[in-house]
Amino acid sequence: MTRQAIVVGGGIGGLAAAVALHRIGWRAIVLERAAELREIGAGMSQAPNAMRALDELGVGRQARAAGVPTYSAVPAGWVRTGAEVTGIQQDQHDQHTVTVAWSGGEATADLVIGADGIRSTVRRLLWPDAPPPRFLGRTAWLGIVDADGLPGSITMGPGGYFLIHPVSGGRAYWAYVTTADQAGIRYDQEKTEAARRVATWHEPIPALIEATPEEAVIHIDICDLDPLPTYVRGRVALLGDAAHAMSPDRGQGAGQSIEDAVVLAAALTDKPTVEAALRRYDAERRPRTQATALGARADGRRTTSTAGYRALVSMIRLVPAPLWRKGIAADGNTTWRWHPPHLPSLTTHL
Repeated sequence: MTRQAIVVGGGIGGLAAAVALHRIGWRAIVLERAAELREIGAGMSQAPNAMRALDELGVGRQARAAGVPTYSAVPAGWVRTGAEVTGIQQDQHDQHTVTVAWSGGEATADLVIGADGIRSTVRRLLWPDAPPPRFLGRTAWLGIVDADGLPGSITMGPGGYFLIHPVSGGRAYWAYVTTADQAGIRYDQEKTEAARRVATWHEPIPALIEATPEEAVIHIDICDLDPLPTYVRGRVALLGDAAHAMSPDRGQGAGQSIEDAVVLAAALTDKPTVEAALRRYDAERRPRTQATALGARADGRRTTSTAGYRALVSMIRLVPAPLWRKGIAADGNTTWRWHPPHLPSLTTHL
């Protein structure tokens, strides 16, 4: 009999989980509270470890061709938008099922995956004692603009940095990250504020902000999650930012979500029961993701503090070019050297 899952969240982690479940012969409902799935006006980069995970999901080639993963591999009809989860019930008498209620519906499944982001409803309902997201003392302005042929770069400055990253369609994603005394500070004209802060920085930084429409400039606060003692409650598993939201300083947030999806699917294939599979998933993913999150937190402190900036600049000047090239190779660090477990071919289950 085909197993059924409910995935809460239609972001990159939730869609990766849906693709992974499809590959191993499961069916799934993906509940997304937004009215539609759409681009949010920000970009992402995927390190070698994430690209290997995308290859295992069968969408690596499409991701490389498009510049972004589209996840058209999710079967039609699986995603339900405008579906806000209101309750999760694990039956005490039938411990092999979980029931999820949402605005407009209810369903029972063998497994629930909470992939609903840093402010996860699933985590709030089933991990009520978990601390809320932690503000890291930094804020960021983001945007995407037409800039065909512009190479990627990062510019370090006292108290912040400016990232430029090419994305699909001849566009570039930019992000200015800097320190902030408190969360929630916003401006009537976010584009003007971002431009003011980097007005004396080198081109094309001021030009990129100027070319971005006011309504397309996003202002966010940088937060992460303190480590959870487990990612699993019964037949419910947290995945991606719902489990281990991290700062963007190692470029691993989305990549770790994709890794989660592949490891979870592999465990469901290899283990005789859902419970055993979730134990393996938790044991494999918590150490890696929490170490990555804590490392990103530390990196962020170094790159945006004045003392850390000066030390980093001094270090960069002293490191020989061959060592830099080695560090940015596909196997240049332990995070990037990760390889995914093998998933069966989709045709195995057709």
